[in-house]
Amino acid sequence: MRTKTDLSVLESMYAAEGEYLAAGGPGKASFAPLAPYFAPDVVLHQAAALPYGGTWRGHDGMERFFVAMSQAWEAFEMVEQAYLATADPLVVLTQVQARARATGRELEFPILQTITVRDERIAGVRPFYWDTAAIAAACSAGA
Repeated sequence: MRTKTDLSVLESMYAAEGEYLAAGGPGKASFAPLAPYFAPDVVLHQAAALPYGGTWRGHDGMERFFVAMSQAWEAFEMVEQAYLATADPLVVLTQVQARARATGRELEFPILQTITVRDERIAGVRPFYWDTAAIAAACSAGA
């Protein structure tokens, strides 16, 4: 059943992402263990108002995205996840606890993501944030 495969791809990617971050993340750990979970033409759309906003394409784009995220956040933990849809697209509601690198401010916020899996690889991700202004303010030393 394809839905189960899509969900297992996503769960495996989250596990690999956790290992990548535990090994030091961008600049310290290799992105190579994460790459197989993403299609070569993967597209990640982040809200423009975020410090890591924009459209990130391909494996190089994903690697640059992780660098941008690590510049914004000193800590970023997905503490609770609920899979709201397990058919294409997958829909995941994640509760995040994070600490901004620039200000030291701690935030808790939800992210709702739609994720498309094609040929057992993540092909598209669209995260939706409840309050991008609060996140941007927490990450800005001038706020």
